[in-house]
Amino acid sequence: MFNSSTDSSGHNCSHSTAVTTTVIPLLYCFIFLAGLSLNALAAWVFLYVSSTKSFIVYLKNIAVADLLMSLTFPFKILADSEIAPPELNLFVCRYSAVVFYMNMYIGITFFGLIGFDRYYKIVKPLFTSFVHTVNYSKVVSAIIWLLLMIMSFPNMILTNEITKDNYSRKCIGLKSELGRQWHKATTYICTGIFWVVFFLLTVFYTSISKKIYNSYKKFRRSSDVAKRKTSRNIFTIMFVFVVCFVPYHLCRTPYTLSQTSSQFTCQSQKSLYYAKEFTLVLSAANVCLDPIIYFFLCLPFREKLYQKLHLKLKASSEVEISKSRRSNMLRESINIV
Repeated sequence: MFNSSTDSSGHNCSHSTAVTTTVIPLLYCFIFLAGLSLNALAAWVFLYVSSTKSFIVYLKNIAVADLLMSLTFPFKILADSEIAPPELNLFVCRYSAVVFYMNMYIGITFFGLIGFDRYYKIVKPLFTSFVHTVNYSKVVSAIIWLLLMIMSFPNMILTNEITKDNYSRKCIGLKSELGRQWHKATTYICTGIFWVVFFLLTVFYTSISKKIYNSYKKFRRSSDVAKRKTSRNIFTIMFVFVVCFVPYHLCRTPYTLSQTSSQFTCQSQKSLYYAKEFTLVLSAANVCLDPIIYFFLCLPFREKLYQKLHLKLKASSEVEISKSRRSNMLRESINIV
C-alpha cells in the first residue's frame, strides 16, 4: 500500500514491486528484532545508571527515542508488504511514520548536544558554565522533545483527506494542501537539523582529537592504547552518522520535491522513491548501532551492564588511566560520549 502516485501527466505511477513488498519488509524485520532487543536491554541498564553527568542524560534520551522508533517498525512492515487492511495503512501514514521520523531527529539532535558537551569539557576544560549541569541538560532535553513534538503534530492532524477511494494512495495523497506544505517545510527543517549537527560533530571531534594528541605529546607518555581507543570512539560516532544518515539526507529533499511537484516524470519518481526507501533502511538500522556505541563509549553503562549480567569487567588501561592524576582529562577523551 501507499506505493502509487500520479505523475505530471495524470497517469498512475506504481512503485509496488517485489523489492518494496518483500525485500524491504524483511530488512525491517531483522532491524526490528535486533533493535528492540538491544534497546530494551539498553533502557533497562540505563535505569540503574545515575544521571550524574549531562552526557549520560543525553544518552538516556537517545535510548528512549530509539526504543520508540523500534516500536513503529511492525506497522511499516505490514503496510509495505501489502498484507495489512487499509485502516492500518492509514494509521502508518497518520501516526507511526510521524513518530518514527520525530524520534530519529530527536536522536540526531541529542548526539549533537553530546558532541557540544564533550567539546567544552575536553577542549575548553577551564570553561565553566551552567550549560554543563545535569539540571540544565534535563531542561534542554524536555525542550527538544517538546519542540519536535509540536513540529510533528500537524503532520498527524493534517493527514485528513481520507476516503475509501484513496486508501491505497501514498501518504502525501492523504494530506490536505496545507498538510502537503507543512510536510515539505518540516522535511526541509529536519534535513537542515541533520546537516548542521553533522557539520558541528565534525568540527567538535576534530578539535577533540587535536587536543588529546597535543595533551599526550606534552606529557610525553606512552599512550598508544589510549590514543587508539580515543580514535576508535570518534571514528565509531562519525561512521554511524555517515553510513546511517548521510545517504538518506542526500536524497530526502529531491524525493520530497517529487511528491509535492508535478515536474517529475514517473521514472524519476520511482528512482527517487527506491533511493529513499533503501537509504531509510540504513537510517532505521541506527537503532541497532546506538546500543553498541553505549557499550564501547560509555564506561558507566558498560560497568552497570556487566554488574547486572553478573560478569566481571576486566581491568584495562582505560580504567587504570581514569584513576591517574589526570583522570578527568583522559577519561573524557577515552569515553568520548
